[in-house]
Formats: sequence, structure tokens, C-alpha cells
Amino acid sequence: MNIPAHVALWFLPFVLPICLYVVLVDLRHMLIKNHAVITLFAVFVVGGLFALPPWSTEWTTATVGSWTISLPPYLWHLLHAVPVLIIGILFNAIGALGGGDAKFLAAASPFVWPGDYLLVLLILTTMNVAALVAHRLARATALRNFAPDWESWEKTRHIPMGLSLSGSLVVYLILGIVYGS
Repeated sequence: MNIPAHVALWFLPFVLPICLYVVLVDLRHMLIKNHAVITLFAVFVVGGLFALPPWSTEWTTATVGSWTISLPPYLWHLLHAVPVLIIGILFNAIGALGGGDAKFLAAASPFVWPGDYLLVLLILTTMNVAALVAHRLARATALRNFAPDWESWEKTRHIPMGLSLSGSLVVYLILGIVYGS
């Protein structure tokens, strides 16, 4: 994995409670609240200054056409949110993704290191299947009685994506702690 283990260890204690909150609210109301998304992004903005200080790391250069851009990795990671949000908005426009899900993906994208994209897609795919199966099983059993008023129980065509999106980010950071560079 390309994410440094110390960076994953730095972020996990701050990201975990936000992700747990997102899961519970999404199960209960089938939406991801804006304040949770903003808080997640703020964790990277503020925490990234300590975990990945822009003044103490080597700058990375990218070439776009005839332009050459050189920025610290911290800023590159922040810029990940822009294309992810644009793609999320497009997926939302065609009905493939909820608006909160698109915003959550954009807020979570700075935490993902270049080179780990395929791994994150594999984690996300696995978590989507696991979330679907777990949610459907819980809905069909007595577990449903623990929270009978959750809106997600009534949805037949949709699952609360906050469950898989949050789980994917947490799993990625845990794997980063164990197997990170």
C-alpha cells in the first residue's frame, strides 16, 4: 500500500467516529448529513497539516498538456475532491448515487493515496456487497426489532450507501496502518 502507516494511524481516530455517525444516520434516515461530510473533509484539511505537512515534504510535479504543475502532496490530495465531486454529481444526476453519497466520496477522496485507487475500488466493491447482504439479512430477521423506525428497512430498491462508503474508508485506513509504507 502507498499510504504511509503513520498517516493512516493519525487519521483513523478522527475518521472512525464520523464514519460511525454517518452509518447510523444513513440507516435511520437514508441520508448523509452535510455537517458530517464537512467534518470529514475538515479532518483532512486540519489533520493533513500535521500528518502530511506541506512545508516538509517533497513537491510532486504533474504535466497537463503543456502546463507543468508542482504542488506538495497535501494539496494534491485536497484536489482529489474536485473530480470526485464532479463525477459524483453526474452519477447523482442519472440517479445512480445519492447526493450525500457523492459528497461523502468527495470528502473521503483526499485520504486515498495515488497508487491505492484499485485497492480502494476493490474494498468499496466488497463493502457494497457486504452491506447489501448484511442489511437485507438484518431486515429479514429479528434484528430489525432493535431499530424498528429506521427508514432503510422500508426501502426495497436502495441500500444506505453510508454503510459501505464509511466502512470502505475505515477498512482502507486500518489496512494502511497494518500494511502501509
